[in-house]
Amino acid sequence: MSDINQFIEDQIKSNDVMLFMKGTPDFPQCGFSGQVVQILNYLGVEYGSANVLETDELREGIKAYSNWPTIPQLYVKGEFVGGCDIVREMFQAGELQSHMENAGIAVKQSA
Repeated sequence: MSDINQFIEDQIKSNDVMLFMKGTPDFPQCGFSGQVVQILNYLGVEYGSANVLETDELREGIKAYSNWPTIPQLYVKGEFVGGCDIVREMFQAGELQSHMENAGIAVKQSA
């Protein structure tokens, strides 16, 4: 296993909710990453994040790891949930909140 895959796995295992994004939660550097940050903040869940713009290795590594071509990517309890469109659709339908609650993650607000 490459170092980048080990880093990705460590992040996913050590954070119940993990977001691989462009930028940081305080300063998202793309609109899609910003939308997922807004949703997670609205729900009041604690989450870890990794800025894929820091290294090409991480940016390409997360795409290969998940077999998903776009960023951001959200993981809940080690499971890949999806990118911005999927997260937004799940949130609007109330499915993201249910998914998190079923995984044992406290959600402060629902849509």
